[in-house]
Amino acid sequence: MADWAPVVIGVILFVLLQPGLLFQMPGHGKPLEFGSLKTNGKSIAVHTLLFFALYSLLLLALHIHIFIG
Repeated sequence: MADWAPVVIGVILFVLLQPGLLFQMPGHGKPLEFGSLKTNGKSIAVHTLLFFALYSLLLLALHIHIFIG
């Protein structure tokens, strides 16, 4: 049996943490913008750190596993 948790969690976090899709931190004119669909370098760096932190927390600290079959 294969553990599907890394794949599923990675895809969900990738979609939700895309800069500009749901929110962008930091925004162009404000510290936090919602649904702007625009991005910048600082925003990409912050969202990358958020992705890594949440991904690590869910997989390593909380030991989430998804087995199919």
